[in-house]
Amino acid sequence: MAANLPKAASRLSQHSIYGARHLQFRQVLGKFIDKSINPYVDEWEAQKQFPAHILFKKLGSLGIFGVNKPADYGGLGLDFSYSIAVAEELGRINCAAIPMAIAVQSDMATPALSIHGSDYLKREFLSATLKGELVACLGVSEASAGSDVAAIRTTARRHGSDLIIDGSKQWITNGTQADWICLLANTNDNPSPHQNKSLICVPLNEPGVHRSTRIEKLGMHSSDTAQIYFDGVRVPSRNIIGQEGHGFVYQMLQFQDERLVAIAVLLEPMQKIIDMTIAYTRKRRVFDKCVLDNQSVHYRLAELQTDVEAVRSLLYRAVMERLLGKDVTMLASMGKLKASRLARAVTDSCIQFWGGNGYEWNNLVSRYHRDFRLFSIAGGCDEVMLRIISKLMNMIK
Repeated sequence: MAANLPKAASRLSQHSIYGARHLQFRQVLGKFIDKSINPYVDEWEAQKQFPAHILFKKLGSLGIFGVNKPADYGGLGLDFSYSIAVAEELGRINCAAIPMAIAVQSDMATPALSIHGSDYLKREFLSATLKGELVACLGVSEASAGSDVAAIRTTARRHGSDLIIDGSKQWITNGTQADWICLLANTNDNPSPHQNKSLICVPLNEPGVHRSTRIEKLGMHSSDTAQIYFDGVRVPSRNIIGQEGHGFVYQMLQFQDERLVAIAVLLEPMQKIIDMTIAYTRKRRVFDKCVLDNQSVHYRLAELQTDVEAVRSLLYRAVMERLLGKDVTMLASMGKLKASRLARAVTDSCIQFWGGNGYEWNNLVSRYHRDFRLFSIAGGCDEVMLRIISKLMNMIK
């Protein structure tokens, strides 16, 4: 059977964390990507926005947003390995922007709600989001608090049975189209910055919510990004997810899964770029011989392929340990660091081998080069990953 499968599917079928159902799920999604996403990516990149409400409803009907969410609220109730299989397949989209926007809905804005939220919040926000009827975003980063999550300044103060929210959130993916935001805000006066924050479900049509126009970015063009301001926004205090004051902990816990998903999303495009570059350099001739025949070229591509497989193995090991209930903070941090740096190395090397054609704006390698730069910044920058690894190695306090 494996001999008749596409390359990626064949790799999946050979690894112990995937079975036939994973493969089937991925093939269904792959057909959808080929028919309903990739033909329109160039147009959406030029428009600097994709139609989130239309696309998310279609993805919701496939169960993409609720892979590992409870069936009682519209999820599929599968284990985390299915989320990773989906993330890998999303990497087949011809940009990194749309996979990131999808991951915000499935793996950033909804995990804490799914695990810790009340029945009311799950029925009010989670169910419709898993169906793709609502578009969600995550509000953690601020202009003065990106990597240092504890330093956020947005407040949500109690006023009777309500919360009054003041502050702003920066670089919010899906920000111009989202219907609600999973917002991290300071909700009490506990002196510990790790115990005074809560995650809150906030509808974005409430009075006092103001959104900036789309932020212009180096890459990720088809994913809309906004700054969102909250000026005396009133929501019921029952919109707090889980226990008040536990928001920082909830956010830190879900960062690990988010980072594993980020690694998985990078695998397919890195492989695609290497394969495209091998094919192109085999045809391209310079000084009367094909570029691929140069030792410096095929050796470098061999190194990159080796590194991709090393990252894949690190990811799969982390997923297996997570399924066993182990703490994967170290492996997730290592994988995020390595995959983010490798993605930049793959595009940088391959653009060189494409020559002038690789520098053209609409070349897919060039697009990925712009998109991939974000992975070493978002979701925990390289320096934060190194600090986490160093602490877990008992080298620093």
